[in-house]
Amino acid sequence: QVQLVESGGGLVQAGSSLRLSCAASGLTFSSHGMGWFRQAPGKERDFVASIGWSGGTWYANSVKGRFTISRDNAKNTVYLQMNGLKPEDTAVYFCAAGSISDRPRDYDYWGQGTQVTVSS
Repeated sequence: QVQLVESGGGLVQAGSSLRLSCAASGLTFSSHGMGWFRQAPGKERDFVASIGWSGGTWYANSVKGRFTISRDNAKNTVYLQMNGLKPEDTAVYFCAAGSISDRPRDYDYWGQGTQVTVSS
């Protein structure tokens, strides 16, 4: 059974940093693309960043230069380092495993999400 478990969310002030982690099990982690998405109340689930099995990365324009996605295939874990957080970054953040894409439908497995709240 595939499991993706996110951690690291919280309540922080604008300008702060957080690092999200997503631990994967039950799948061949190194052969999957991994992505981070976020969903604010009443809004659609939006692409944040993705990383290929070999380390290639892609970012949404809204987070480019502030967020960094990385992966440790030995630990079956993907990370999202978030710097310079803004109130508009407030959302539930989800990790996903599947094809490299900015579309949620291209991912096969999803975590339960972790809340990130940024106060002004």
